[in-house]
Amino acid sequence: MTTTLITGANKGLGFETARRLTAAGHTVYIGSRDAERGRRAAEQLGARLVQLDTTSDSSVEAAARTIEADGGLDVLINNAGIEERGAGNVVIGAADVTAGMMRNTFETNVFGTVRVLHAFLPLLERSEAPVVVNVSSGLASLARLTAAGTPSYAYPGVAYPASKTAVNAITVQYAKAFPNMRINAVEPGFTKTDLNGNTGVQSVEQGAEIIVRMAQVGPDGPTGGFLDAEGILPW
Repeated sequence: MTTTLITGANKGLGFETARRLTAAGHTVYIGSRDAERGRRAAEQLGARLVQLDTTSDSSVEAAARTIEADGGLDVLINNAGIEERGAGNVVIGAADVTAGMMRNTFETNVFGTVRVLHAFLPLLERSEAPVVVNVSSGLASLARLTAAGTPSYAYPGVAYPASKTAVNAITVQYAKAFPNMRINAVEPGFTKTDLNGNTGVQSVEQGAEIIVRMAQVGPDGPTGGFLDAEGILPW
């Protein structure tokens, strides 16, 4: 039985990924900062709840102890993420972004990813087929951000794309450090979720496709990659 932890899984892409992997036979842990929302999601899916706030060392360490006591971990999906927006769901551009906003975004999207990886790597190393999926974004691609006339080029925000570019670099470095693991970054696409004020153009079912696919790669699958549902993306 494959055991999988998904951070930020009480709604949106995380919830849909949990639903799909539970249906595929995984034992799924719903990682949720809000214990009550996580409990409801876990009950609905037939999954397990683990209270987990990716911005808190003690919360992440406690979650790791809980999952270790239950038998270990095979798949880690770093899905929890934020994108701060202004009033009216306005993307905060270069003229208005502050160091504090950058710090808040990086605390969850970057430091949270490293915090969870650090806590759960000992468990993953004991698995016969360990897998890590870091949920990134097409906005992480510097090639796309600099391609005039594209949606990525037109996006004015600073904090979110910078944080996801950092996630991609983290993915590459961890994949090199742990060649026995399959560690990849994925771009789910512009999905309708609370993160973007439900302005996305595709459903969570569509967005979860690449996350679910990469969560199920075998030991001979790709690692250190940046992929969407169509294939490899430019860095």
